[in-house]
Amino acid sequence: MVKQERTVIHIEFASKHYYFGSLKAMTDQFPKEKIGIEYSSLRNYKLSDIKPYTNAKCIIRKGVLKTVEGGRGKHLEKNE
Repeated sequence: MVKQERTVIHIEFASKHYYFGSLKAMTDQFPKEKIGIEYSSLRNYKLSDIKPYTNAKCIIRKGVLKTVEGGRGKHLEKNE
């Protein structure tokens, strides 16, 4: 089985947590007035697992979702 990694953006407001597949998806959901930073500025900030973005409104983290590639939904070719 091949391991796959996917980027996950985590944003925390007080004690509420939300997860997104990209910064763009997050900023489409939460405008700059809500999170306190624009998409372009956040992209330039270069989030990483060791460098979260923090302000008075929220904490934004970037992480990796590790998965294992499964065989479900894939047809295996048999030797003919």
